[in-house]
Amino acid sequence: MHRLINLSDLPASDRFAFWQETVARTYMPVDFHSDHAGDFRATMRSLDLGAVHVCGHTYSPLHARRTEKLIRQSDPECYQVTLGMRGTLAVSQDRQDAIVGAGDLMIYHSWKPFHGVVRIPRGTAAAIQLHVPRGLLRLPSRQVDRLCAAQLPARDGVGVLFSQFLTRVAQDAATYRPADAARLGSICIDLLSALLAHQSETGNAVPLESRRRTLLLQIHAHIERSLNDPQLSSGTIAAAHHISVRSLHRLFAEQGTTVSEWIRTRRLEHCRQELIARHSRHRPIHVIAARWGYTDPAAFARAFRTAYGLSPREYRMQQALGQDGRAHHTE
Repeated sequence: MHRLINLSDLPASDRFAFWQETVARTYMPVDFHSDHAGDFRATMRSLDLGAVHVCGHTYSPLHARRTEKLIRQSDPECYQVTLGMRGTLAVSQDRQDAIVGAGDLMIYHSWKPFHGVVRIPRGTAAAIQLHVPRGLLRLPSRQVDRLCAAQLPARDGVGVLFSQFLTRVAQDAATYRPADAARLGSICIDLLSALLAHQSETGNAVPLESRRRTLLLQIHAHIERSLNDPQLSSGTIAAAHHISVRSLHRLFAEQGTTVSEWIRTRRLEHCRQELIARHSRHRPIHVIAARWGYTDPAAFARAFRTAYGLSPREYRMQQALGQDGRAHHTE
């Protein structure tokens, strides 16, 4: 499900042609031109998530053109979402134009011609691309098509959540197991559908189950950002997402947990990780606890022992002995 291609392993004279062949074989035929064809540099880290594909690219500046002839030759009928990471990408399609830089999002598709230009003053540009078959998006095609070759919001709301998720999936591509593929692909589709629905002001067109999963992901992200707030509670979380406390509890009950259990588990896990991290080995335990929202050291100690079977101090000592023993053995 994970593949890595690095053109530096090939002779410089073969790289550009190999890149064009690889893109055509993996996604769709595209005609590339580059002033750097003689010493083209690129990497492709792709991840198959069922029918959905995530790909992290780096590449030298280039022009990409998909023509009517290439579409007749092969058309996967997929949407392509691009998250800029470095450099700029300009795309023209169906008399619309969009330019994305680092942190920006755009969407375009395979069944109409497009022209793209990748620019960067020095080195290689970088982007993450998501390929989604046309029939999998949970929105009417005509509404999505109006957004093609247009920049999507990526710095607030669902756009931030989608961008962060896409970035993390691409970064951790080598760590996933085959069983993870379908779940991750489904989350990608849910988040993208919610983002496009928001942008086209057709939020009600997204199926209820997709909206609920997207909302839950937003709530998880909010909790993660707010763990250091001792006042974090069901009430503050519900208010931040404009839902009732009852609705919030129902969302978590469907996941087999409660809001308080989720908060407690995430706080304890962060505390556990910090207790054994080398950079915080000498940091007082009560300081670590307070950093993650525990203002009462005794309550933190009880919760930690219940979760891990040892007091925070015992756990830290046990882990430190194990780390020191491994380090000594390595030396």
